[in-house]
Amino acid sequence: MNLPKFELDNVDRALMALLQQDGRLSNAKLAEHVALSETPCWRRLKRLEADGYIEGYQAVLNRKKLGYGVLAFVQVGFGSHTGDAPRRFEEQVQAIPEVLSCHNLTGECDYLLQVVAEDLEAFGVFVRDVLRELPGVSSIRSSLSLREVKMSGQLPVGAGGR
Repeated sequence: MNLPKFELDNVDRALMALLQQDGRLSNAKLAEHVALSETPCWRRLKRLEADGYIEGYQAVLNRKKLGYGVLAFVQVGFGSHTGDAPRRFEEQVQAIPEVLSCHNLTGECDYLLQVVAEDLEAFGVFVRDVLRELPGVSSIRSSLSLREVKMSGQLPVGAGGR
């Protein structure tokens, strides 16, 4: 059941900010933080989920501890934008676990991918055997991350946000 769309207030924003910091907070703790009783807090959460403000919950994993020592940003260019190659490219990229994100861009390249690999050799094999074989790809340019200064999926949900 989809609840009607609603305007976000400061309590909604506070709930979203708290959940971005710790997605495992119980409804009781959330309610305490925003000064609501548990039932109204639970209703607000369900409404935020139903209206798509909260799309899901996940753990943030440490890529280095999992053996992914290389983080690369890969610019992919297409020779031709006609036909169904872009659609097929996008469909296939979504199924590749090493691709953390894929963005269709304006400018010099058509797509920007964020890719992880165990090491440089594994990244080279990935580019050769996986990326170069994707539909429509005519050029690939990679930049390797030397040091991760900031990584966050948290969105600003303060009063300035929508």
